[in-house]
Amino acid sequence: MTEDPTGGAASTLDDLCRRAAELIGATAGPLKSVRVRAGELSVEVEWPDQAAAGAAPPVPAAVAAAVPAAEPVAEDDGSFHVEAPLVGTFYRSSAPGARPFVEVGDEVEEGRQVAIVEAMKLMNAVTAERAGRVVEVLVPDGKPVEYGQPLFVLAPV
Repeated sequence: MTEDPTGGAASTLDDLCRRAAELIGATAGPLKSVRVRAGELSVEVEWPDQAAAGAAPPVPAAVAAAVPAAEPVAEDDGSFHVEAPLVGTFYRSSAPGARPFVEVGDEVEEGRQVAIVEAMKLMNAVTAERAGRVVEVLVPDGKPVEYGQPLFVLAPV
């Protein structure tokens, strides 16, 4: 019988890596980071920024098949989407019964909050990356959304 000179640390690290890979494989969208610890051992994973990566990270086939393809926005009129920054539940207002952040016809400035996506009990602001006028709300309030899913259609101002 061979004795492990690391006192089992190598097998524990291998197990941590396998568990982290399973967690990442089960995730539908990119993660900022994943940290798995066991005693003094840890495995940390951080997805690259979308702009630095140059392409969207792979989406598991089961998730890709479950999400209907969004209608493309007409390129000729300059319309664009505000997309979900992460997987979670979409909310148009800050509280049930409260007025929505934006309505169809509202003009928004770059950086203005237009919605919330709740993920793991954390409320994440959804902001407009460019100024525009809200043309259409694509997702009903309280519905689950995927990373990168179009939430609003905006037209240039």
